[in-house]
Parts: sequence; structure tokens; C-alpha cells
Amino acid sequence: MVLGGHQIVVVVAPVAPGRLPPRVPVPPPRSFLRTIGASLRETLFPDEPWRAVAREPAGRARALAALRYAFPCLEWLPAYSLAKLRADVISGLTVASLAVPQGISYARLAGLDPVVGLYSSFVPALVYTVLGSSRDLAVGTMAVGSLLFASMLGPAAAPAAEPEMYARLAFTATFFAGAFQAALGLLRLGFLVDFLSHAAIVGFMGGCATVVCLSQLKGFLGLPHFTHDTGLPAIMASVFSQTGQWHWQPFVLGCCLFLFLQITRYIGKRKPKLFWVSAAAPLVSVILSTVLVYLIHGEKHGIQSIGSIKKGINPPSIHSLLFSSPHTWLAAKTGIITGIISLAEGSAVAKSFAMAKNYHVDGNKEMIAFGAMNMAGSCTSCYLTAGPFSRSAVNRDAGCRTAASNAVMALAVLATLLFLTPLFRHTPQVALSAIIASAMLGVVDLRAAARLARVDKVDFCVCLGTFLGVVFASVDIGLIVAVAVLVLRILLSVARPRTTALGRVPGTTVYRRMDQYDTARGTPGVLVLRIDSPIYFANASYLRERIARWIDDEEDRIRAAGEESLRCVVLDMGSVASIDSCGTKMVEDLKKSLDKRRLQIALANPGSEIMRKLDKSEVLQLVGDEWIFLTVAEACDYAQSNCKVGTGLQSVASPDEMV
Repeated sequence: MVLGGHQIVVVVAPVAPGRLPPRVPVPPPRSFLRTIGASLRETLFPDEPWRAVAREPAGRARALAALRYAFPCLEWLPAYSLAKLRADVISGLTVASLAVPQGISYARLAGLDPVVGLYSSFVPALVYTVLGSSRDLAVGTMAVGSLLFASMLGPAAAPAAEPEMYARLAFTATFFAGAFQAALGLLRLGFLVDFLSHAAIVGFMGGCATVVCLSQLKGFLGLPHFTHDTGLPAIMASVFSQTGQWHWQPFVLGCCLFLFLQITRYIGKRKPKLFWVSAAAPLVSVILSTVLVYLIHGEKHGIQSIGSIKKGINPPSIHSLLFSSPHTWLAAKTGIITGIISLAEGSAVAKSFAMAKNYHVDGNKEMIAFGAMNMAGSCTSCYLTAGPFSRSAVNRDAGCRTAASNAVMALAVLATLLFLTPLFRHTPQVALSAIIASAMLGVVDLRAAARLARVDKVDFCVCLGTFLGVVFASVDIGLIVAVAVLVLRILLSVARPRTTALGRVPGTTVYRRMDQYDTARGTPGVLVLRIDSPIYFANASYLRERIARWIDDEEDRIRAAGEESLRCVVLDMGSVASIDSCGTKMVEDLKKSLDKRRLQIALANPGSEIMRKLDKSEVLQLVGDEWIFLTVAEACDYAQSNCKVGTGLQSVASPDEMV
């Protein structure tokens, strides 16, 4: 051939007839300890947390890197500037204006003395400043955790009848929550929190918000007594059984405050630069309602006030923890459940804000920080703290630059504890109810629920079931429903994996799902199946039966259409990540079953672990190296060329006939 004045010689290597395609190699053997070590490393250390430390030269530099890893505050402190300080002071004071009324409100929701809510915004915030890795998270009490404390600990010690015992239970539950969170972080088990899916969290938080809003009818109506149950029937029964004690004055005041808070929230959302209007609204509502009640002597008109709040910083409570009490298990259970919920919310908030600002948040570090601040808080008269979305959003919108904004907030709360608590004596309870109800409306995420209904009906059922369980039964029942449905879904996906038939896209060597690609066509005489999961004891029997049913259906279709008889079954193993002894036995049984039906089995694109396990179990030798292929296309082409049809049944050509 002559091209552009140059003579080009094309050499074509002869291909022997029936030449076998490239053999898929068996990876070199690995020791058991090395295999376990690699699996543990991938499970517990997928982000290689010590990479930054290992990069430093041994000695002082590596020690400093290790300290920076253990104490994230050392990463931003050396480069701290006046500009950052100014931004953190502004954001910290803004968050404090929200933290003070919310702390008092949520403490009452939890059945604790209002001052405990202020305590919980002081010491834990200082601990998080040192150990937290998020720049935007603002820590403090959360409404859902407060509700869980009241509903789970209330039956053991009524807050009104046994306030001291109830407080000790709350501090003990907080300690267990912190210990559990810190253990998850230290053991690198943060992935366990991911098992509580987004759908379950949306339904659970929405249900809790609904229950919290309904429970505020006590403050809106000025009721002296109220049920400790969290179910809708119990709340409605408690409200309508006391119709003779309803008061219109707190109801009118509460509705006015609630409307004021909603208007300011709307302004803050529509005009982000006016975020401070929404942030300061709770404190403004407390001040205005307190002045009004003081001037009109609201107690005479059925408007109950919260009473006096103690001055002073957090008293120690380490000796109040109950580690050898009949109620210790209840406190531990409450701590673990609330610890999981607070971790799920706090981690989601921290990661979402970090992604928006393009920096990294270590989930396990956050768990350690949460655990440390809750354990420290339980020893200083604090109850459960987390990273609620409302405070964190205000902190971010106020322009925080580092975690030091939490320290500024803590100092502002400290000033309140030392000098300003007497001013809250005439604060009406209905003002706190309005603040809680207004905050909880933002927790009900209708858009997320609508998206779940549009995208994944199963997820929407999980969300709806959790919501209904919380609202109509109890918080415990709702959580049980969520976990039960999620576990059932996981078990179904594990025990009943998807298998699909593949066909060739015309003009290519690409094989795709025939139920998705209309143009994909089956290969005559060959059935291609893809297995979309690992193969192990939980699904091996099902896969064997399902593949047999695929073969029966294909043979029935071929018989009805008068097409070429089935000769080979190709299993696409590209999506099979792992296999155990039951899985290898399934492949062996399938091979023997197909031999009886005079059908050939071929495996395409098996991974390294699959090849290793098949080789060690001697199933690879049973199938034959020549029937292991790199791609589905090679398997189908080889099967068409080297399998022949027998009399009514299929048979595999002998090696001599293949050449």
C-alpha cells in the first residue's frame, strides 16, 4: 500500500481456528491476616485519617501534626486574625441571642429547670471549640432530643413530682450519650449512623416536630396539667379533658408571638442579608412578652410565668450520675437513642455546610467532639447537646469564620447566667411555647417528603410509616417502625438480589439490560444474565432457583418463537463484589444442573476475589478455564462458535471438534 509517497506494509498475524480468548488470571494468594487487615482498613479507615501525620518527617513536625489532628483548633489558631475574630464575635453574639430563649424553652420541653438549658450552651460549646472540625456548626440543645428525654425518662421519675431524681436521670442519660458517641468515633464506627436513612430521619423529625407543636397547647391554653405521653390521642385527650381551664389571654398572646416569629422567619428567608431579624426575633419576643406580663400582672389573667432562674455558672453534677440504680439501663437506653439522633442531625448539618464552603469535615472527629462535650456537660449540670440546624444556619449566615464563634456564644451565655437571669422571672410560658412551635415548623420538611414520593416510593413509605408511628403512637414506636422497615428492606435486598437478562446493542460489543434498552437483542442460543449483588449464604439458594427460572422461561420463549435452541448460559459477574463458600457451592450446583440439561455455563468479568474463591474451592476447574472470559461479548462469541446443538438437547463440542 502506498500512502503519501510512503510504502506501508500491513502485517496480519494469523489466528488459529478455535483459539481460546485470553484467560482471566487467578490473583496471587494472600494470607488470612493480610486479607482481614485490608478489609478492616477499608471499613474503618476509608479516608486515611493519619495521612497528614505520616507525610511529616519524624520528630517534632510529626508530633505537631498529631496534635493538630487530635485538636482541630490548632489548625486555625496559628492563622487567626482580627478579621476572623470580628466575624466570629458578630456571629457568636447573634447565635447567643437565639441560644438563650431556645435553651430556656427546650429545657422546659425536656422537663428540666430552665437554667439547665443555659448551662448546656456554655460548657459544651467551649469543648466543641477545641475539638470540633466544623467551622459553621453551632452547638446547643435540640427540640427532638428534649422531647425524647421527657417521653423516655418521664415515666421513671415525673419532672414535677421528683425534679431532683429526674435531673439525675437526665445527666446520666447525657453521659451515656456522650460515651456512646465518643466510642463510635474512636472505633471508627461512624458508618453505623448511616443505617438510619434520610427517609427515616425526615419522617422521624417531622413526627417529633408535630408532636412538639401539639404539646405546646399546654402553654397556649394555660393548662396547669398535661400528659407526659407523646402520642396524638393522649395529647388531644389531655387538652379536651380540661376545657374548663382554658384561658383566652395566653392563647391570644401566644398567637401574636407565633405570628411575629413566622413573619421574621419569612423575612430572613426572602432576604438573606436580613438573617439577623429572624435570629433576634426569639429574644425580642421574650423581652416584649416579659415587659407586657410584668406591666399587666399577667398571673392574674391566667398567663403563667416561668418564675425565678438561678444565677451563677454550672454547678458540678458528676456525683449525681446514676451508675448503680434500677433506672441505669433506662438512662443508658435513652442516651444511646438520643445520641444516635443527635449525631445524625449534627453530622448531616456539618457535612452539608462544609460541602457548600468547600472544606472537609471528619465525621469520626465530630463524633468524638460530640461525645466529649456531652460527657463534660453531664458532669457540669448540662443535658444533651448537638448541632441543631437552626443555630448552625444562623451561625453560617452571620459570617462565622471558625469554631471560635461557639466560644463567643458561650461567653455571652455566661454573662446571661451571671447577671441577666433575674430578668426572666416574669417571662410567660406561652412565649417559650411560641418559640418552640415556630422552630418546629421549620423541622417539618414537606419538600423532602414530596421528593421521596416522586423518586422512591419505598423510601416514602419508610418516611410516612415513621411519621405516623411517632404521631399516633409514641416516639419509641416511631423509631422502632423506622428501624424495622429499614432492616426489612436491607434483608430483602440482600436475600433477593436483582438478576437481569442482557442483550447486545446493535453495532457494538456492549451488552445492556434488555428491559431498559429497547434496541438490545439477545444472542441466539445464549442466555446472558447479570447478578447485581455479592453471592453468599443469604441469597445463594434464591439465585440458584432464580437462574433456573430464567432458563425455563427462555426455553419456553424459544420454543414458542421457533428460534435456535439454548446452548449456553453466561453469567456476568462484574457486579458481584464478593462470594463465600455457599456462593461457590451455588456455582458448582448450577454447573452440575446445567450439565444434566446439556447446557454450558460461562462466567464473564469475574473479580479477583471471585477468581480466588472459585480456584480454592476447585469450582474453577469444574467450570473450566476456557469458559472464563474477560467480557460478555467474548463469552457469547465463543459460545456461538464452540457449542453445537444435539438431538433435541444441547451438547458442548469436543476439543477436537473446536479446532
